[in-house]
Amino acid sequence: MDKENLEWIATSKSWLNRQACLWLGLCGVAHLNSDAWAWDGVQDEIPSPVRPDTSSWWRAGEEDPTSWTPDERAKREIPQYVFDHAPYVHLFSREQFWPGDIAEHLNHTPPYLNYSKISDLEYERNLTNLNDLNRYDSGGYGRFVYLQSADNVEERPRPEWLSGVHNIPQTLQARRKDQDDEEEAEWPEFSDADQLPSQPTFETQTTEDIESVLPSLAPRECKDPFQPVPMPKPDLRKRSAKLRGTKHTPNQLGRSSAPAILVVVPKEDGIVDAFWFFFYSFNLGQKVLGIRFGNHVGDWEHTMIRFRHGKPDQVFLSEHNFGDAFAWHALENNGTAAAGAERPVVYSAVGTHAMYATPGMHPYILPWGILHDQTDRGPLWDPALNAQSYTWDPVKKTIRASTRNPTAPTGWFHFAGHWGDKFYPLSDPRQYRFAGQYHYVNGPTGPRFKSLDRARVCPRQAKKCHIRQWANDGGSRRMPAPGEDAEEGGIPGGNSTDTFKP
Repeated sequence: MDKENLEWIATSKSWLNRQACLWLGLCGVAHLNSDAWAWDGVQDEIPSPVRPDTSSWWRAGEEDPTSWTPDERAKREIPQYVFDHAPYVHLFSREQFWPGDIAEHLNHTPPYLNYSKISDLEYERNLTNLNDLNRYDSGGYGRFVYLQSADNVEERPRPEWLSGVHNIPQTLQARRKDQDDEEEAEWPEFSDADQLPSQPTFETQTTEDIESVLPSLAPRECKDPFQPVPMPKPDLRKRSAKLRGTKHTPNQLGRSSAPAILVVVPKEDGIVDAFWFFFYSFNLGQKVLGIRFGNHVGDWEHTMIRFRHGKPDQVFLSEHNFGDAFAWHALENNGTAAAGAERPVVYSAVGTHAMYATPGMHPYILPWGILHDQTDRGPLWDPALNAQSYTWDPVKKTIRASTRNPTAPTGWFHFAGHWGDKFYPLSDPRQYRFAGQYHYVNGPTGPRFKSLDRARVCPRQAKKCHIRQWANDGGSRRMPAPGEDAEEGGIPGGNSTDTFKP
């Protein structure tokens, strides 16, 4: 690490900058002028591609479901209770970087070996063959492979794939606003007015009519996550062309076009762990005294729910390089999924997407709340409405596409590299470092390396696993001591790859 640090400092072209970095720990002070971050021609050799349709990638797995034996099919079945108790996620209301689709992400992130682009690939990488990069010469079985953005991530406006604005979950209020803002769509012509489609008016609508339009008209005490629900508009003929025609617009409340990744891990003694992984193409770090630290391309967060004999028992929420564990009863829950079902409600922090149990401010690492996350009751994301689901055998280390999406690819899951750029060199005008904290850090590794085989609800690297009995305990989240409630990490970025043999 010391050698790499010296090599990183040596990339600076300024002698003063190198000396200040070596002796004072002030690296790249001249780079604080953000106007220099967005320069022309950052990737002149890579033209801006036309956005392709990658939806077929999610059906490109090489499995033949018709060949499965009953025993094989049973290994791919996901219990219904996993979906009955799936989490709801409140995204932040003023979020800039929304859920991402890893298939789309691959189209904008060519692979690099450290800082050198890999140009001798025989074929384009996709969700089926991404793990072939693990075998690249000198790649350390993926450890030194990075999926680097082909675009300057500081460019304005932000690239659409990076911000994920087309993946914002649809809310009823947003749908109503779309209907009000869009021009009225052209309706088919009818020769006879009596042939017009029957549309109940506001005054004549029955309860059945209204319920066919709205998910629920129950009062707030019924704990419907999509409440408050406004009454229907008198003019039901308005239609949003955006809602009807845009491929990426959700067609169900709370549905995002970006699929969540569900990995179900059956274990001994009736324990089943359900990992809900959420991907974002960019992590916007937080500011300390007006200076931002911790940006990185690619971001994996997760909520893990532990079941005992089919009953939810504990929950783990990932937060940066660590996280918190809760007893099931400690979390806010919602009982609208199915009769008798309860679904926990969790909160995604603005920019960093760290998972929390409550809305509000969440200080960590530094005292007095200088560095903190923030959550609120922004758009509600229901990941169960669009999930790619898998089962994982922790003994044989085997991933299987579930019976719900039998042709889903699995190669991407075994990719051992990083889902974003390597932390930029000091010569890059977007990079600086103070007190050991970098402006840009490494992209993360994927779900395969999030301690899926953990014995306790906390990651296996944690020497202690404190189960919180209530969500709002008033304590500040701080960077844990080595081995305490921490996922395996490293500097910079806390995104090192687990050590394992291929």
